[in-house]
Amino acid sequence: MKRRSAIKAITLMAGAKVLNPFQYPIEYSMTRRVIPSSGELLPVLGIGTWQTFDVGQDQDKKKELTSVLKKMNEMGGAVIDSSPMYGKSEEVVGDLTNQLSFSDEFFYATKVWTTGKQSGINQMKRSFELMRRKTMDLMQIHNLVDWEVHMKTLKEWKEEGKIRYWGITHYTNASHKSLATIIRKENPDFVQFNYAINDRHAEDHLLGVAKDHGTAVIINRPFGGGGLFSWARNKLLPEWCKDHEIHSWAQFFLKYIIAHPAVTCVIPGTGKLEHAIDNLKAGYKVTEGQEFQKKLLATFNSL
Repeated sequence: MKRRSAIKAITLMAGAKVLNPFQYPIEYSMTRRVIPSSGELLPVLGIGTWQTFDVGQDQDKKKELTSVLKKMNEMGGAVIDSSPMYGKSEEVVGDLTNQLSFSDEFFYATKVWTTGKQSGINQMKRSFELMRRKTMDLMQIHNLVDWEVHMKTLKEWKEEGKIRYWGITHYTNASHKSLATIIRKENPDFVQFNYAINDRHAEDHLLGVAKDHGTAVIINRPFGGGGLFSWARNKLLPEWCKDHEIHSWAQFFLKYIIAHPAVTCVIPGTGKLEHAIDNLKAGYKVTEGQEFQKKLLATFNSL
């Protein structure tokens, strides 16, 4: 059964974590989109932690990551996405956010990445400990590993209030058919997958399915694995980009993704403050729709 997706943007489910739109300076206005299964609003820009947060006890890097998290909160971002696969990232997220007075204002997402029911339960409990959370906002099945087994646990945990949402993830085009099939059959709250201006397979095979079935979408690999920046080197942005608050190629690439109405949040990974600020600004003055995407794509293809 399809969920009701035409939920007014001001609607929040009873008991949901409310992401305060006034927690950052008035000149910032981060676009937020509805999570279809609840009506809760989620900022369109967050942060991924693969590699970038796997810094162990490197104090200089942890100091900069703390600055990244502070700025993300200030600018209206919320989602922090991690996984047991990401080395020490979960632990670093927990250590750093635990020191912040606004730690509960983030939206914490991680994953289960193992086989077997009990192994999954043990791993997820460990993630709770590492990230210092009593309740996890979103628990996802990483790369569909043993997904049928973990899905049962996640549905139970959601009913029990241990997690607020459950989802499925992958990062390859070859996985899109499987993700779409699971969405149609199981109605997860979230799906996370790859999508970029130079990697548009999801436009024909997955984004429409997610929108039609009321599944929130988190996008990983928004810069095509980093290759887009090599392409952009020494290329100048067209003047018209300024009219859409596009002041860098990173913002150009992110705004292409956010322009798709099925996308709920994008999670570019970075450990650098200047890059985080640049990325987050893509969430301001968002132009939505196919025509804008066509304009961005035409520019991309012409350079």
